[in-house]
Amino acid sequence: MTRLPPSSTRIIPDIASVPRHIAVIMDGNGRWAKQRFMPRVAGHQRGVEALREVVVACRELGVEYLTVFAFSSENWRRPADEVSFLMSLFLKMLEREVAKLHKNNICLKIIGDRSRFDDKLRQTMQDAEQLTANNTALTLTIAANYGGRWDVMHAVQTMLTEHPQLAQTFTEADLQPYLSMSDAPEPDLFIRTGGEQRISNFMLWQLAYTELYFTDVLWPAFGRKELETAIASYQKRERRFGRTSEQLLGKQPQAKTDA
Repeated sequence: MTRLPPSSTRIIPDIASVPRHIAVIMDGNGRWAKQRFMPRVAGHQRGVEALREVVVACRELGVEYLTVFAFSSENWRRPADEVSFLMSLFLKMLEREVAKLHKNNICLKIIGDRSRFDDKLRQTMQDAEQLTANNTALTLTIAANYGGRWDVMHAVQTMLTEHPQLAQTFTEADLQPYLSMSDAPEPDLFIRTGGEQRISNFMLWQLAYTELYFTDVLWPAFGRKELETAIASYQKRERRFGRTSEQLLGKQPQAKTDA
């Protein structure tokens, strides 16, 4: 059986100066386009270029996992023409980029509910994952038609279907293998661009102890420099995982004594 990465609520993970896993909400494509008197779709197109730059930077900086929120389960509420364009853009991006990812030893994974995607897009997703499955330089995970609550509910339902005897007694360890990101360490750093300061139903389970970083930079303008700024902020954080600062320094707090 494949060994799963440790959960930060049960085991203190190893901490490195460069985050092993970065999760990103790529927000601000439409506003970037609007500021330039361009249609929203132009912002999404430029957003793909920004993602390409960030993928290259992560690989060069030694980040092992990059997970990006491309399309949430709530994004179906957007205007129909924009949703249609996003689906088309996603398909074209996969068709155009997967060979480059494979050439650069990058593994591509896609998480989320695929049931609402058409047959061609689902097949293209599967083909891209199969082609890059054994690559090791970086794992790029794209969350598409994904929601954090969906992830947990889907995991519970799948687990209980396979192991109904766990209905009254299952633990976090029982559930973990059924979560979408079960094969990756929990994110060390979460980045949201575009000025909003919320996690918007993204990786609710996995972000339990992740360091959060918010920036006003709109996603199409986010590149290597902005990524390095986010990592520099992360490097200044004190990651305690429930411990005290004294414990991190190897010191024991002194007990108070009566005067």
